[in-house]
Amino acid sequence: MEVPRRPRPSSFTLALSKPASSALSPLGAVEKVARKDSMKEKLKERRDGAAEEDQFGEEAYAAEEESVVSVFVEEPDEASELDRSFSEESSVSEERLAEEANEAKKKSEEEEAAAKERAAQRQQLAIEELVQSERNYLRLLQVSTVTIRSNLLKLQPPPANLDSMFLYIDDVIDVSSRLLSLLDQKLVQPGDPVFLETLCDSFLSLSSDMEAAYKEYLANYNNITVVENSYKQKEALWNDIVRVIKASAPEVNATSLSFFLVMPVQRIARYPLLLQTIQKHTDRTHPAYDLLEQTAHTSIALNCRINEYKRFREVADKYKKTEALTIKDKINRLNTHSIAKKTARLSQHIKHETGIAAKLVDGEFDALEGFFNVLEHGILELLENVETYLHHLQGFLSCKTEEFDFDMDGEKAPICYKEITTALRQWILPTFEKRMRTLIHKPLCALRDLLVGPRNLIRKRLDKLLDYEVICDKSSLSYDEQAVANTYRTINTLLLNELPQFNGLALQMIWSMLGTFSCLHRDLASDMEQLFQSFAQQLPHSSLSPSAFWRWAESAVLEGARRLETLCRSVEDTLNAPVVQPLSPSSQRRLKQLTDKHGSGKIYQVTGTVVGSRDLDLNLAKGELVAIISEADSRGDKRRWLVDAGGRRGYAPSSKLLRYHQPTEDPPPSPHLTIPEGVTGIRRHSYTPEARPLTVMSQPCFQVFAAYDFTARGSHEVSVRAGEPVRVLEPHDKRGNPEWSLVEARGGQRGYVPSNYLTIMPVVAPPPGLYPPY
Repeated sequence: MEVPRRPRPSSFTLALSKPASSALSPLGAVEKVARKDSMKEKLKERRDGAAEEDQFGEEAYAAEEESVVSVFVEEPDEASELDRSFSEESSVSEERLAEEANEAKKKSEEEEAAAKERAAQRQQLAIEELVQSERNYLRLLQVSTVTIRSNLLKLQPPPANLDSMFLYIDDVIDVSSRLLSLLDQKLVQPGDPVFLETLCDSFLSLSSDMEAAYKEYLANYNNITVVENSYKQKEALWNDIVRVIKASAPEVNATSLSFFLVMPVQRIARYPLLLQTIQKHTDRTHPAYDLLEQTAHTSIALNCRINEYKRFREVADKYKKTEALTIKDKINRLNTHSIAKKTARLSQHIKHETGIAAKLVDGEFDALEGFFNVLEHGILELLENVETYLHHLQGFLSCKTEEFDFDMDGEKAPICYKEITTALRQWILPTFEKRMRTLIHKPLCALRDLLVGPRNLIRKRLDKLLDYEVICDKSSLSYDEQAVANTYRTINTLLLNELPQFNGLALQMIWSMLGTFSCLHRDLASDMEQLFQSFAQQLPHSSLSPSAFWRWAESAVLEGARRLETLCRSVEDTLNAPVVQPLSPSSQRRLKQLTDKHGSGKIYQVTGTVVGSRDLDLNLAKGELVAIISEADSRGDKRRWLVDAGGRRGYAPSSKLLRYHQPTEDPPPSPHLTIPEGVTGIRRHSYTPEARPLTVMSQPCFQVFAAYDFTARGSHEVSVRAGEPVRVLEPHDKRGNPEWSLVEARGGQRGYVPSNYLTIMPVVAPPPGLYPPY
């Protein structure tokens, strides 16, 4: 007989056996713990409520608690009742859990809203910090450039190179003030959501101007520190500077100029930090978040470009300097490294010239370099022409022709000429010269000095290119080789970026100066025309027509040029002193000896003292006579002649030897000229004998006298007194110049006198008061 099994309760499949996997609540394990806690709380409440009942109540409470534990062993009816009771309690627990979940959600929403509010407050504080710090930064810069700078200039003497410390700071102040003005124009406060968008737009619109201003200031900052250190070396000057700074800005307690001048360096680096702080506390759903992110990236890129420009400038400043080194300094700089580097460059250059190695070609740079060379040549040539022009102008101004007396008093033309020349020399031309030097010569000199930097960089680029070509084919580079490659790339990039701008500005300056040169001459012509028109009616040829006036002017100029040429030729002939000097008795004996031995055509006279410096050279005195043996030395050098000095033979320089012309031994007493009848005496303007037949008489009928006193200026001349008779030996000097005559005075003295100092007079009896005929 089969034993009947005990039926299982119908509620056994309820979620009680697996409360953790129940899907009644999304809280999972939290709901399980909550259910157990709620059951215990309910049992506790019942126990407290039955405290007034009897012991039966306590047993019932204990039985009820026991029934919960022994669910699996109760009878089916009791289990059903418990299941129903538990379902009711579960529904109550689910409602309570839902309420708690709502409360937790509400609490999380409140916390999220509070977090957003705190982020908004931090964002507003960051924006206010940026704006307020910008205002303080601008105020301190203005204090340093206006108050402190003006007070420092009042020092006696003012500090040297003070303006170079404040170079480019005005541009920084300008861009900062423009940024604040753009923010103030929108009439929005930092707490307004639109203010962030306004801030970003303003920063982006001024980013290019910021870069232009700050990169020049930062590149010049090293010069600021150098100048300030030079001030610190002078204790008295530095104490005065510190006193001025403290008195001008007592609220900041600054003790040096660098306290203010370093602010732009710090400010440009702080923009990315401030913008990133604002971005950190800005919700991504904010309308201006993307614009803020772009602004932050722009500020970072701005700092990178400024740092790169500063690095380029440092390289340029390093290599563009020209050092005036002596040979000793260059030798002291030689070492194994420099010798190896120069040897490698020379080797690479030889490989290029011989075609062994290919040369790196940069077409863009070659075109820029060629244009720079053309500009440099044009600038130097233009400067040379301007300097020559000013030199000639200065020479013209130094010739004060209006101060000479022309002995033409009362004539209008000389008076007008004097007044015109005075006005030109004292007012018009000096003003023109001053403008030329200020507007053309000085800028050209400055432009010439600016050519030195690019020229040195181009030369240094060629050296670095040779170094780079040696290492460019290597797969891996050492630290030094990488530095060489970076240096070449930096110089090449710098030249490719800056040389076109330099060429353009230099060409623009040349065209501007040429235009200024034309304008100056146009103004000069206008001033001169106005000056001449005021005197035109007073000139004798003012009534002529233009064509007739120019014909007269041309003929007058040509006639004046002809007269001037004749005068110059006459003065030149007059200033040519005679070469032949009178001979002493010993020189006459040597002359006879050399003439008998070598002939008169070989006789030369020494024109200057000769001091022998080589073997077989002779020491000869000025005026000494020698005979030429050979017109070249033993090596064929025609600059040294072999001569006979009357027993001594040796070499003498040919440049100090001149052919000697012997005077006539027995010249006629005087040239016989045809004298018109009835003329008792003739004063000759120039003693020039005419080609007339000479008649030799035993008794002279004419005598040559000295018409004026003449004092000899050298040994080759002779002194005569007025009325003294002389005998003309040669009517010209040894060069054939008739302005001088070789005469013999009383006492046998021979020498030259001017021909126009002589006069011819007929002699019948000695004139009273004169010397007897000679």
